[in-house]
Amino acid sequence: MAKNTLTVTDNRTGKTYEIPIEEGGVVRAAAFRDIKNGADDFGLMTYDPALFNTAVCRSRVTFIDGDRGILRYRGYPIEQLAEESNFLETAYLIVKGELPDQKHFRTWQHNIKIHTMVHENIKRFMEGFRHDAHPMGMLLGTVGAMSTFYPDAKNIFDLESRRLQTRRLIGKMPTVAAFAYRHSRGLPYVYPDNDLSYTGNFLSMLFKMTELQYKPNPVLEHALDVLFILHADHEQNCSANAMRSVGSSSPDPYAATAAAIAALYGPLHGGANEAAINMLMEVGSKDRIPALIKEVKAGEKKLNGFGHRVYKNYDPRAKILKKLAYDVFEVTGRNPLIDIAIELERIALEDEYFIKRKLYPNVDFYSGIIYQAMGFPMTMFPVLFAIPRTAGWLAQWAEMVRDPEQKITRPRQVYIGESERQWMPIEKRAEPTMREDAVSEAI
Repeated sequence: MAKNTLTVTDNRTGKTYEIPIEEGGVVRAAAFRDIKNGADDFGLMTYDPALFNTAVCRSRVTFIDGDRGILRYRGYPIEQLAEESNFLETAYLIVKGELPDQKHFRTWQHNIKIHTMVHENIKRFMEGFRHDAHPMGMLLGTVGAMSTFYPDAKNIFDLESRRLQTRRLIGKMPTVAAFAYRHSRGLPYVYPDNDLSYTGNFLSMLFKMTELQYKPNPVLEHALDVLFILHADHEQNCSANAMRSVGSSSPDPYAATAAAIAALYGPLHGGANEAAINMLMEVGSKDRIPALIKEVKAGEKKLNGFGHRVYKNYDPRAKILKKLAYDVFEVTGRNPLIDIAIELERIALEDEYFIKRKLYPNVDFYSGIIYQAMGFPMTMFPVLFAIPRTAGWLAQWAEMVRDPEQKITRPRQVYIGESERQWMPIEKRAEPTMREDAVSEAI
């Protein structure tokens, strides 16, 4: 009977090592430390830039099969949740592990809504940002500052404290995000209206003007709910990894969430849909698509919104958003970029170049078109990403806190610098040689 082990022969020494293969085809990197070339040898390390093929945790939150285009939260297909659920119910599922019954959902809604208000000092803190401050930068700074308002949050190993901070963050994130938007528009801040749904209240805080009560359009309210569901979690992406990595040093969850927001801020993560929109606007019309395809094949341009680090099939979220876009257009009017996007997708998916490389539309390809149709400026795109992803970050963080195998994150490196050198007085030093890898060149 075959054993669940990997046999490795070190050709330097001729020694053979048997390494256990755990469930899911996993071998522990630490096992390679036993493979040594001598008594003083450190042992082998695995080298994996960007953790491309390294599992850093065990998780029950999200499952992705990129080859088959599958995404599930706690076992539930994303298609079912987008069709049948709402964001707060999905957030409950992600955070607590099960879908709520009616009683628990009412309690959950209440517990989130009573935390939508923010301290008046937080509002004044946000008023200190420049008028042209990027909304994502404002969100990042404000969430980090919230750590100082809730000193009890440092009790991360206390279950009730973790639950309270989770409710606070999910409840307050739309408020801070809306305040950032209003600040960037020079408009007065709008306080939460807890008679509305989670997404309806967010739309109110964004767009309410002089009316006594804002009534969100139900189609747009639903569309935002679906968008939030699709963005709620996505396994060990850059920002989730930042949440876990920073959280591993045991700060409060506001500090860890601020780190996750900072990771999401980058154009390769939360800003990817903006890049896709910019590309479509640059193309301008369907007759210019062949020229773009030619430039992409020549390596001169990137086809933004296509391809994914995980998915080697059609991103299931993109399929949902493609259909959702037309529902939104019934209210907002047709975004002309959709015609360019549909034609670009058609041409790309019939081209052997893209088929061979498994480049399919991802979630960013259509989400930006919908956000733009709903009246959001592109600077708000990553903020809209951060609001729902907070639920996923907190689920990942709580899982990490409870995991007895987790320790403070401390990856190894392969040192390629100088060997030992002797210090000399400045008057005796030769003129430094500027190499490509020199610090002065790098920064």
